[in-house]
Amino acid sequence: MTGALFYLTRGAEKTANSPMHRLRMVQFVPSNGNLCGYFTITKNTRSWGLCCMKFEISEEEAKKAKIPHEIFLTNLIGNHILWFVAALGTVRTFWQPLALVPIVSFALLVYTLWKAKQIREDESASWFVMCHWQIAAKRSRIFIYMLIAGLCVALLGWLGYTYGGMMKEAVYAVIGGMGILPVMVTVLVLIIMESDVLHQAGHHRLPKGIVERFPNADAKVLEE
Repeated sequence: MTGALFYLTRGAEKTANSPMHRLRMVQFVPSNGNLCGYFTITKNTRSWGLCCMKFEISEEEAKKAKIPHEIFLTNLIGNHILWFVAALGTVRTFWQPLALVPIVSFALLVYTLWKAKQIREDESASWFVMCHWQIAAKRSRIFIYMLIAGLCVALLGWLGYTYGGMMKEAVYAVIGGMGILPVMVTVLVLIIMESDVLHQAGHHRLPKGIVERFPNADAKVLEE
């Protein structure tokens, strides 16, 4: 219709049945100014980062909240990608550098779990910092399970080669396809997730899921 225009009525925004969606009312107004009707648009707000909540905290707390994610990212990028690739080049001559990858990884992951438990039991610790440690701890457990599965595959491959008469090429294929590849995919996914939550920590934000798991009535919410 000539002269018609559409606009969003921001005051008419309402939350739909699902907390992860937002309902917006769009009004259709012809050139004569009479309201003809409206239709609704529902959008998933998770991709916009609206599933996070912003809190009033100090910059010191924000810096401390970054620490568990920085440790995790150092392990994923520095250890499992950079050091792992460098160690592969010397594995035929020296196997020790490659063996350091799981050792260093388990050490950092166990420290994250220990620190997360310690700070959760410390009543004087910052609630915001504690929540970010719990996020890192949960993902550390997932990664530990993946590493254990990968090491089990490597052990089975070694047993097959030593006692089962498997060809060396077949063992490499099994270890690479069923052990290393799933771990590397997990590493890439966790890098993306940890980079996102590290950004959230710097902007005083927490995912709603962790807030619901560890509620704090004294926390001051700035944005929801």
